[in-house]
Formats: sequence, structure tokens, C-alpha cells
Amino acid sequence: MKTEVILTHNIVGLGGESDQVKVAAGYARNYLFPQGLAIPVTQGNKRRLDALRTRRAEREAHEFNTMTELAKGLAKLVCVIKVKAGEDGKMFGAVTAGMIADELKHQFDVSLDKKKIHLEHPIKTLGEHEIELHLQAEVKGTLKVRVESTTPAPVVEAAPADRADVRTEKRGRRPEKVEAAPVAEKPRAAKGDKAAKPTKAKAE
Repeated sequence: MKTEVILTHNIVGLGGESDQVKVAAGYARNYLFPQGLAIPVTQGNKRRLDALRTRRAEREAHEFNTMTELAKGLAKLVCVIKVKAGEDGKMFGAVTAGMIADELKHQFDVSLDKKKIHLEHPIKTLGEHEIELHLQAEVKGTLKVRVESTTPAPVVEAAPADRADVRTEKRGRRPEKVEAAPVAEKPRAAKGDKAAKPTKAKAE
């Protein structure tokens, strides 16, 4: 059996202040009325609608401002999530909205409902991803998430050829032989150009 009530507080999935909604009679009687979340629809209670609408507008304006500032802050962050992966980079499992919400709280002390983190499908690859956030009806934002592997990167050994080069450099190369420059021969005097011997003067 359904009954109509006027909500006095915002209830996710049901409505906000001043909304008239139909709910199960037992739900209204055992939960909404005792918790002060709703009131029965009567002529007297209808007079309270204006006050409830005003309170709702104030709450939504406050939420809008708060979520707008939060969106600006989250856009500057990089949320790092460590996962197990094989040597080929293939992840074991996937990153979910709940994991991102937990890391935001752990790394930055930011409390965010995982329902506000919009993932079309869980993240299954390493690297950086840009996630869409639905913070409020009129406020959307983005968050950078970097998924890193906890598996150490394999150590690459030097090739044997490189080791041979190192040994050669340590021993040193043999000095190259320097050939002596050929000695230039003295020019020979031409025939007939012999120096004349001095002749003794005859005595008179």
C-alpha cells in the first residue's frame, strides 16, 4: 500500500525538500516519520512547503559552491594506484570506482562517494587515465589516475660485444709505428762543373 508524503530533507534516490512522493506505508510509518525526514500530506503541512523550498534552495546553492571548489582542487591532483601486473605489463584484476575513492581518502584525505566517480568500465591497463566526476547535478569534474605496477622492472644486462670493448679499452691499444720521413739526397754536381784547381804562378 502506497502513501503520499512531503519530504523535509534531501534523500538520495527519492527526492529533496518540499517534494511530494509516494512511498510504501510501512516505510513512511517506520522510518521516514520517526527520523523526521518526511511529514504526511495534510492541509496544515502544505503551508510549510514555501519554507521547505527556501531551505532546499539554500542547501543546493551551498552544495554547488562546495562541489565547484572541490572540482577545481581534484583537477590538480594525480591519484596513484598500485596494482599487480605481469612482466608484459598486463594487470591482474582491474581498478574500480571504489578503489579510487579509497585512495583519494588515503592519499589526499578527500572523502568522495564512489557513485560520483563515473567509470564506463573498470580500468584494466597501466598508465595515466582521466576520470570523469559527477559531483553534483550541475557540477562535473575530472581526476587524473595513474595506475602503476608493483612488479619491479626487469634488469637489462649489457651485450657481450660491449664487454669486449671495455676490456680492449682497459688494456690499451698498441701504438702505431711511425715511419721515418725519407732523407733528402744532396744534389750531385753536373759533369764538367768540377771546381778548377788553383794554378801556381810562374816565376818571371
